[in-house]
Amino acid sequence: MATTATGLTFRDAADADVDELVALIESAYRGESSRAGWTTEADILQGQRTDPEGVREVVKSPDSRLLTVERDGRIVACCQLEHRGAYAYFGMFAVSPALQGAGLGRTVLAEAERQAREAWGVAEMHMTVISVREELIAWYERRGYRRTGRMSPFPYGEERFGIPLRDDLRFELLVKPLV
Repeated sequence: MATTATGLTFRDAADADVDELVALIESAYRGESSRAGWTTEADILQGQRTDPEGVREVVKSPDSRLLTVERDGRIVACCQLEHRGAYAYFGMFAVSPALQGAGLGRTVLAEAERQAREAWGVAEMHMTVISVREELIAWYERRGYRRTGRMSPFPYGEERFGIPLRDDLRFELLVKPLV
């Protein structure tokens, strides 16, 4: 656990955090509460973004960490880091909608990159983003990620990941060198 000069505490999630983390992730992406921030997916997906089982899988996986960010004892952000050999995978990124747009996401992303590089010695960070999320992709590009044009299918029919409101959803791989 490390506390920064900004008053943020970074630590790995524990089982006791699962419900609070699911609520944070849902609030950042789905439903009306997500519209308070700019990361909402409410116009392209309904239903859930994740569930307790999905979050618990990340918490328990030996090759994965769910980096949890607290301010004043409250979880305000999180992200998944998964060691995949020569690179780390970044996912399950959420920032409280009320705190979006003030630099918290940038701080969390930079810390995640630092921790992946130091803990695993990886040379790259990979992530997948829904390809129609142009504003979000542009945000990552400003932080050094590049679009690869490599697409993977959206899991249509698996309501565990949401109910699509359009039929053109797919994931694009973004990559950033960490060295």
